[in-house]
Order: sequence, then structure tokens, then C-alpha cells
Amino acid sequence: MSDPAARHDSYAPFRLSGFRWYIGSLLTATFGIQVQTLVVGWQVYEQTRDPLSLGLVGLAEALPFIGVALYAGHVADRMDRRTLSLLSLAVLLACSAVLLVFSLRPEIIAGGRVWPIYAVIFASGIGRSFLQPARTALGAEVVPRELYATSVAWRSSVWQSAAVLGPAVGGFLYAVGGAVLAYSVDVALMAVALLTMARIRHAPMAREAAASVAENLRVGLRFLRGQPVLLGALTLDMFAVLFGGAVALLPVFASEILHVGPQGLGLLRAAPAVGAVAMSVFLAHRPPMRHAGRDLLVSVALFGVCMIGFALSRSFMLSLALLALSGMVDNVSVVIRATLVTVLTPTNLLGRVSAVNSIFIGSSNEIGQFESGVAARLMGTVPSVVFGGTMTLLVVALMAWRVPELRRLGRLQ
Repeated sequence: MSDPAARHDSYAPFRLSGFRWYIGSLLTATFGIQVQTLVVGWQVYEQTRDPLSLGLVGLAEALPFIGVALYAGHVADRMDRRTLSLLSLAVLLACSAVLLVFSLRPEIIAGGRVWPIYAVIFASGIGRSFLQPARTALGAEVVPRELYATSVAWRSSVWQSAAVLGPAVGGFLYAVGGAVLAYSVDVALMAVALLTMARIRHAPMAREAAASVAENLRVGLRFLRGQPVLLGALTLDMFAVLFGGAVALLPVFASEILHVGPQGLGLLRAAPAVGAVAMSVFLAHRPPMRHAGRDLLVSVALFGVCMIGFALSRSFMLSLALLALSGMVDNVSVVIRATLVTVLTPTNLLGRVSAVNSIFIGSSNEIGQFESGVAARLMGTVPSVVFGGTMTLLVVALMAWRVPELRRLGRLQ
């Protein structure tokens, strides 16, 4: 029998024009969002000097994200996913433009008055809530099913590449030209993301017969309950992200612990993505993992260890290295989870299941920011990150015990 690695064509998805335009939109949108996130965090902390205010940024985005995510998944399974992605990107473009206006008229947010920023982030949370399931499900429409695993690895690689460049460039732009320059670049990138998404030409999948919103959501949730491996992977990642929210406190580390300023903050924000890019490119060139369950549990445990080490580090270079390593191991879990969602879910349910995935993972990023902000206020910045890493390790042990199917998961096909 021939070696599977010899038959594996790593670049097959890029021979499809729809996938190339899809990747272009994903790259530029993610880049813009990363620039925006860094500048918003620095602006808010600069205005308030309060770590809880950073947590409130996450909460402002998570509340609408969670509130409409299931309905967004229903919509993604009922209407054309490309159209819904375009509408969602238009909302995010408008939010970027409003933040630019705030920077052109700084009196709007002067004197610690940051609620207008929270309001814009709230609106962007609604846009992201619809974009996530629509774009994820669209990604399964632009490639054939046999290329799902490879395309997911490349999507992760491109996303992480943008996450590398975004914070680093955002910190540089802010240092050189302030918020006006940074938000101007953000607006331009979101506009390109919208235009490249519009270039996708594909044959939409057939939709189900009309049913009520409640019934459609029940179908999606019933399917997920019957998939212990998928549900276990989502739960594991959710709690790891929830408790491993050190990234939300990076402005505090950059300003008061490591003393490296906005340029250093950009590098700290980019470091996890540097590691993730290296890992995702490696995974994209490899056949599916043979022991995916074991690899998932080990990678999440190592993520928790990296968070503890980062909290205790007082060396900028060591902190960068630990964040880069956390990005590498986190990407393993990201690729496994995203591949499971795509491979195990029937195409007609992808919108709803992706919406649940968004609640588990996407919202836990923002709720994790809020948890980190509250914990930092109550416990101090360093103890709160150590606590989060420790809780991540406990969650891994619990999931390995309670979901043996996940522990025994083999090759991703």
C-alpha cells in the first residue's frame, strides 16, 4: 500500500478560484480586525488605566455575539451564504469607519469617556455573529468534500498569518501616525475584504424546505448532542480560551510589567500568531493526524503551561517565546476542531453547527477577556493569568476523563 503522505496534494484547494477569493477576503478582514483590536485596546487602557475596561471591551462584543449567534446560524442555512457574508462584512466596514471618525474628532472619547467605543464594538459583535457561521459554511461550498481537511489547514494558516501581521503593523501604525493612520488602514483592509468576497462565484448548496426558526435550531442542536467527540472538542476549546485569556491583558503587561510600549504590545500580540502560522503551515503539508484526540488534549494542556510561564516571566524575549509556543499548540487544537466541524457535519447543517461553534469558541474569546479583566481587578494581573492557566490544565484532565471517545479519536478523515 502506498504512503498516504505521498498522495497528499497540499495545494489542491488553491487551484479553485472560489477558494482563492475566499482566502483573500479572509486574509484582509482578519488583518483589519487585528489592527482594530490592538488600537482599541491601547486607546481604552490609555484613557482609563483600568484593566477591567479591557475586559469590558470583550464583554461589549460577546453579548451581542452570543445573543444572536444561533439565529445567525439558522439564517446561514436558509439564505445564500456569500450574500450573508457580504452583508456582515459591510457592517464591520461601517464600524471601522466610525472608529476612524472618533479618532478624527478625539473630543468624542476624551476624558476617559470610552462608551462610544463600546457601542461600536457592540455593533461589530452583531456583524461578527452573522459572518462567522456564514463564512465557515461558505468555505465548505467552494471546495469539494475530499479537500475539506486541507482547506481548513490553509484557512487556519492564512488567518494566523494575518494575526501575525495585524498586531505588529497596528502597533507600528499607532506609534507612527496615531489612531487616525491605524484606523485608516483598517478601513481600507475591510473594504478589500468586502470586494474580494464579492468576486466569489460558486453554486450554492440546496437549502432545506422552510421550517420555523425554533425547529431549525432544534435540528442543529440535536445533531450536536449526538456527536460526543465534536461536542467534547468544542467544550475543551471553549474553557481553554475562556481561562487562557492573557491576551486581553497584554496592554497591562506591555505598559507596566515589561515596559515595552505600543510597539512591544504589537509584538506581544503577534507572537502567538507567529507560532500558529509555523504550525499551521506544517499541518497543511502533512496528511491528517493519526492520533487527533491525544494531540488535542496535549496541545491544550501545553497552552495552559505557556500561560502560566508567561505570567511569571519578566523577560520580554522569554515572554515572546512563550506566547509563540502557545500559538503553536493552540493551532493544533484549532485545526482539529475546525476539521471535525467540517467533516462530521452535513452541509445543510453547517451554518447552525458553525454558529454553536462560534458561541463555544468565538464568544469565549470575548468572555475570556471579561473574565481576565475581572480577575485582574480582584487578584492582580499576574495571579489572574496563573489562575487561568491552572484552570485550563484542570479542564483538560476533566475532559480526558469524562469523554473517552475524544481521548481515543484517531485519524481525521
